[in-house]
Amino acid sequence: GELFSVPEKKNYIYGNVEHPVKIYVKMHHNSPFLACMDKELSQTEIIDPISLWMGPNGKHLKENSHINLTSEGKLMITSFQASMSGSYICTLTYKIISEETQKEQEIYNIYTFMAFVKPFSPERKAACSKLSVDCEEITNSNVHQARNRIEEFFLKQTNILKHEFNYIPNIHYVEHSFKVIRIDSCQPGFGKNDILHSDCASCCVVCDPRTYSPNTDVTCQACLTVHIYGAKTCPTKTKSWKIEDN
Repeated sequence: GELFSVPEKKNYIYGNVEHPVKIYVKMHHNSPFLACMDKELSQTEIIDPISLWMGPNGKHLKENSHINLTSEGKLMITSFQASMSGSYICTLTYKIISEETQKEQEIYNIYTFMAFVKPFSPERKAACSKLSVDCEEITNSNVHQARNRIEEFFLKQTNILKHEFNYIPNIHYVEHSFKVIRIDSCQPGFGKNDILHSDCASCCVVCDPRTYSPNTDVTCQACLTVHIYGAKTCPTKTKSWKIEDN
């Protein structure tokens, strides 16, 4: 058979046969490449590897506008949306040479990746599309710059009025009293859960099935009638009445 090995790269997310691997992808962004093998196996040579991916709907994945499958068995999910959240399971079948018999032995491993979307609006994506760094870093930097400039304005205004016009306004700025307070909120259909998503505790993550979020609260509420990711409403079951003639 043909020998095969995967070079280690930083933009690969490797699987783990012992537990699912969680990944968090920004809305309308591409996921990193998911490698259908663990890191240890990637550093060894295997024979005739075959990867078979299955999506959250339980169907085998095929190449399309949102699914990028490489010849090496790696998966990238493009333009990630809330409905794409869920488990992506890969079965890797390969062969090794048995040390005892010196014959080929077939082995298979199963890797599970749990993919969750983080909100990122199309408008914000368009505004940040030309940036070479993370848009959130730019946004946070701009907020701090705005805060510093507002504080600088109040300081200069107070000094000018006091020293040049000998006038102190009734409402005046007290130095170091200006603060920027972060308002914790998530888009509808998203919430925060530092237990379920401990790797991304401060992230707004799409609500799981059986939960929903109708507003900007950070908590996904329980709803047993929800069977999708990112629900914004909780459907209620309606009773149907049958009328029989006497």
